[in-house]
Amino acid sequence: MPFINTRTSCEITKEKETAIKEKLGEAIKLIGKSESWLMLNFEDNCRLYFKGDNSENMARVEIALFGKATDSQYNALTAKVTEIIAGELGISPSCIYVKYEEVDHWGYSGFNF
Repeated sequence: MPFINTRTSCEITKEKETAIKEKLGEAIKLIGKSESWLMLNFEDNCRLYFKGDNSENMARVEIALFGKATDSQYNALTAKVTEIIAGELGISPSCIYVKYEEVDHWGYSGFNF
């Protein structure tokens, strides 16, 4: 049950959102998860600064998952997420942060896993 929250300083059109959604749905398989449990959120036009500057477009992608993944799975997913965001939104890979959170307790449909 992963959750991916994507914040960008640029606009995400509906077409780009759909393309990113589909690609993240495939990418999540790299850590052994399924799109059938994936929830996504997109926040565009955020006021993000990196190194005290906001002259370039940037993104921060937060990935929370129930359970754990290996370092190699995280490395593969970070590379893929960066590729997706850079390719779809034209954001330089050096302006993309990816953060992971492993969650021990996750509630869904009135109960916890």
